Amino acid sequence: MDAPSYEETIAMIRGTFGDKVVFKESTKKNVKAINEKRRIYMSTDRETIYDLCKLLHDILNYEQATSVCAVDYIDTVQVVYHITNYLTGIMVEITVDLPDGDLHIPSVALIWEGANFHERETYELFGVIFEGHPNLKRLLTPTSYEFYPFRKSYKLRGQE
Repeated sequence: MDAPSYEETIAMIRGTFGDKVVFKESTKKNVKAINEKRRIYMSTDRETIYDLCKLLHDILNYEQATSVCAVDYIDTVQVVYHITNYLTGIMVEITVDLPDGDLHIPSVALIWEGANFHERETYELFGVIFEGHPNLKRLLTPTSYEFYPFRKSYKLRGQE
């Protein structure tokens, strides 16, 4: 499959993963009209994310992990992936919710080399452990830091 359509991408994912992948609509106003058939929103679990990404890369020709980042919702940390197929112009957004005390998820850096630095930055700022990452160490902050500055539990100086 060279350049799968929007419908083919969704059908392949549904056929492979069933209810382990939940498709969503954007909650942002006007996004649906602007990005119709160019953005696919979905969520999955940590047990499925690696295989889903392998399918996107190996079968559906999604060439780049455009970003891997996180959002701290206090009780959970949501890892967010943006994966792009440049032939079709379709971007997939995948979210995975991790419970606050168990921030482990498989790395996709061996699928897309560009995810390497995104995962390292997310580890360093949020404390998400990307299992199987080839070089999971800090990029921007000193190795002596024993905290994750983008976590909501991190207190700035002067905060009580």
